[in-house]
Amino acid sequence: MRIIISILAALVLAAGTAHSQQQEKSPSPSIEDGATVRIEYALKDDSGQTLDTNKGREPLTYRQGGRQIIPGLENALKGMRAGDEKKVTIKPEEGYGPMDPKAQIEVPKEAIPPGAKVGNRLQGRTPSGQPQVVRVKEIKEKTVVLDTNHPLAGMTLHFDIKIVGVQPPTKN
Repeated sequence: MRIIISILAALVLAAGTAHSQQQEKSPSPSIEDGATVRIEYALKDDSGQTLDTNKGREPLTYRQGGRQIIPGLENALKGMRAGDEKKVTIKPEEGYGPMDPKAQIEVPKEAIPPGAKVGNRLQGRTPSGQPQVVRVKEIKEKTVVLDTNHPLAGMTLHFDIKIVGVQPPTKN
């Protein structure tokens, strides 16, 4: 009888320990609107060339639903948890948009740095003062045509994502 009681006590103790370990290992919060998310990523083009990465550096931190990253990527990350990894393909419409052939401005040649060549990327400012990257499309006798499309407009983007951390939304 004493052996049976000892065995039962050991089983109860083991079950309690397993339950306690399950509680400790509860899944991390999932990505939902308002969550603060930290990701590691590598961005590639259709040919597999790496365009940008933060691997080996600080994770990118953004607030889900805050329009801080492109819509297609934000949608693809919903529901993921810390430690999850995913490959995501984003079409231009859910990324930086299609190329707009009308997104050009013509400026006096004196407005750009001397020695600029077709294809150079320049940092400019919008009429409201926001920074904007433009590409030299054509150099004329007295003016320069600048392409104001985002450098990744019209491209299908391929991300390798790892979720580093998820902090649930704060209740205010």
